[in-house]
Parts: sequence; C-alpha cells; structure tokens
Amino acid sequence: MSIDLYGIGNALVDSEYIVSEAILAQTGFAKGTMTLVDAEQRQHLIALLEDTANITLSKRAGGGSAANTIVTAALLGGSTFYSCKVSNDETGDFFAQDLSELSVATNLAEARPTGVTGECISMITPDGERTLVTHLGISQTLSTAEVDESMLASAQYLYIEGYLVTSPTALEAVLKTQAIAKQHGVKVALTLSDVGMVENFKDEFNTLFRNGVDLVFCNEDEAKLWTGCNDRDQAAAALGDYATRFAMTLSGDGAIVSGSTGKPIFVPAEKVEALDTTGAGDTFAGGVLYGLARGATLEDATARAHRLAKRVVSRFGARLDLQEVLDITLS
Repeated sequence: MSIDLYGIGNALVDSEYIVSEAILAQTGFAKGTMTLVDAEQRQHLIALLEDTANITLSKRAGGGSAANTIVTAALLGGSTFYSCKVSNDETGDFFAQDLSELSVATNLAEARPTGVTGECISMITPDGERTLVTHLGISQTLSTAEVDESMLASAQYLYIEGYLVTSPTALEAVLKTQAIAKQHGVKVALTLSDVGMVENFKDEFNTLFRNGVDLVFCNEDEAKLWTGCNDRDQAAAALGDYATRFAMTLSGDGAIVSGSTGKPIFVPAEKVEALDTTGAGDTFAGGVLYGLARGATLEDATARAHRLAKRVVSRFGARLDLQEVLDITLS
C-alpha cells in the first residue's frame, strides 16, 4: 500500500473565542503569535475569557497545524497518515474520532496513555487575526514510538510540523522520520510554523535542514527572519540555500515559489476580506502537497491551493469541510 502524504505533528483540539482588541490586550499575549503555556496558565486564560469577560466558546474542533494540513489533503482525495500523541481522556477521544471520520489513518490505538490531551486556544479579533495559546499536554512527549516506519516508507511526501522542535523527544522523532524518508526516497516537506519558532529554535531548524529538506513552507515574516533579508524577493531567493524547493506565502498577495527553472516565481492570489486567518497556511500546504503528490507542478499546485486558503479565511474555523472542498474543486 502506498500513500500520498505522511504527517507528524502535535495533536491539539482547537477552542475558538471571538474577542475584542481590548480583551486580547488584557490577556497579555502578543497579537498574531503562538505562545506555549503550562496547565495553570491555560486555566487562567480560560477564566479571564469565560468568567471575567463573559465570552463563550464559539467552536471546538480537531486541530494542530500539521493535522489541518493532512486533513486538507484527505478531503481532496489523498491517502494520508498522521503520527501524533493523545491521552485516554475525552479530548483525546474527540481528536481520534475526528480524524477517523475524515478518513485519516493514524497511529492512535484504543489503549492510550493517561494524561491530558493538548489544546490550542485561538483568540480571533475583528480583523480576522488569530492569536494562539497552546497547552501541548501529552503531545509534548511525542517520541519515536509514535512513528510508523512502514507507512512512512510507502509515502510520497513526509510533512513535518515546525512546532515539534520545542520538544526534545518530538525532535528525536522528527529526525527518525527524516532518516526513514531518506532511506526510502520519500520527499521531505517542512513548515517553519511561526516567527517565534524561527527566532528561538534556529539550531534545531538548522539540524533539520542539514538532514535534507525538499520543500519548505513559510510565510513572508518567517522567511525574512530566517534568512535575515528585509526584502521579500531576497528572502525568497535565500530560501533556496536551505531546501530544494520552497513556497513562501504573502498573506493575501499570493505566494513566491521556486520555479522549474530554479528562479522564484510569483503566484498571485485573489483578494479576499479575511474573517479568520486560522489554518490558512495549513490549508495552503495541504493543497500544495496533494497537488504535488498527484503530479502537478509547484506553480499549478500553489494556484489551486490559493483557492482553498481563500475559502478558509473567509469564514471562522481552521479547516474546510468536504462540501466546501468539493465546491472549490468542482467550480
């Protein structure tokens, strides 16, 4: 059996709150970033939102950056597998059942370890920007034990979530997946995930790049920070020093990708008023990887992925559903 895409990442359940700029300022978290917190900080934030500000939870859904990417590819018709770690609590049950219903194969068995499944609190301001506060829970102990070598060996692409560099055991698992991918000719895709990751975990990312990355996903801010270039075109060109190919998103402007000739190519996107940017980059990556696995060029895969990302930012929620994907692909 062969599959299109094998992903490894954090298993998180997303809890979304619609907040004002004033309430976000009260939380103390920097707008538009992802911050890791412990259990006590997580509970304090929920108390502030629900008890002090009287804001109710607007949506609960399966999440995690790489999981969103894998789900996108699965909804497009791709065969997928996801390596992650959840506990035997109700949240873990929710996450595992969610992926199963979406036809994403996983390493998750009925007998799971005791602990707390990870959660990502997403605070969405009126301009559509999302501020993420993540409690990794048991996902922080993701390890080589969660890697399925036989499934990975059969994949066309391995997709690595950059957030995993924060955990020593997860990083070890990622290095194992890279080694297996190299051994079996599986192409390796990596996302830089967040400017905070780029700023604080440069050594870990350098290790991943030294081990071989075929395709790197990032946004403009991450690319500039990583390469040290202030100009978007210079940053895009510099990405070629780290990976065979790259896809750098430019918010609503489109993306710059490595062309077939080796030179960066701008792929425009149709403008849209964003209501919620949560999951835009994840959805984009899923669309690109599905296209590449099915033989599309990076430019064509990017153009099609723009349509998916446009839809996901035009309403609340980090993932599209099957009907939305069908509407886009059949139109």
